[in-house]
Amino acid sequence: MKSRPYWNMKLAAGLAVCGLIAAGKLTSAGLDDANRNAAKVRKGFAIAPVALDQTGKNPDLVGYGSYLVNAVGGCPDCHSADQQSVYAPGGNPSLGQPKKLNPTNYLGGGTDFGPYVTLDHLVARNLTPDKSGQAVGGMSFSTFVDVMRNGTDNHKVHPNCSPTVTTNCLPPPFKGDLLQVMPWGAYQDLDDYDLLAIYQYLSSIPCVAGSTDNTNLLYHECK
Repeated sequence: MKSRPYWNMKLAAGLAVCGLIAAGKLTSAGLDDANRNAAKVRKGFAIAPVALDQTGKNPDLVGYGSYLVNAVGGCPDCHSADQQSVYAPGGNPSLGQPKKLNPTNYLGGGTDFGPYVTLDHLVARNLTPDKSGQAVGGMSFSTFVDVMRNGTDNHKVHPNCSPTVTTNCLPPPFKGDLLQVMPWGAYQDLDDYDLLAIYQYLSSIPCVAGSTDNTNLLYHECK
């Protein structure tokens, strides 16, 4: 059941829309946009495969973030344990089954994209919040925006090769300070609202502790 503040917010929004219509300031196209956005929020909640902790978050952003993550961005395709565990048993659409994302290890990372260039392993990372409640293991929103817009790998797991760094490194022209497989180039044009929605959604999903092998950035300390 939604909290009273949420319904108050929805009522205020509805009254505002009605006021704009009465004043002739909202076109039918604008109303259609509002309806489409509300539909995306509803769809996002409908397809989220895990229980969401919306404490202190904007429900509209959380729902829309789920829509972007699960229906548009396809994040579970890479950030699952492996390609066989993206969908729940009996929920693989490629097999003609009704689609259902796998809640087990949801966005906990682990898919191995290696070998890649000179790397034996390049593993998709854990996007779930840690005990801080912030997405991607405690990442701040400003850092998240930097990652999504610029592909910055703050952990520099795979640095550039040099005379002193000869293993687990990337040769030119590859840049060791940039994420290599994550398609940030496609996401960097998302606006601030989209990125905030994704961040709030990723901060709402359950923490996945993952492997204790920090080399792959899979381990998060949960509450």
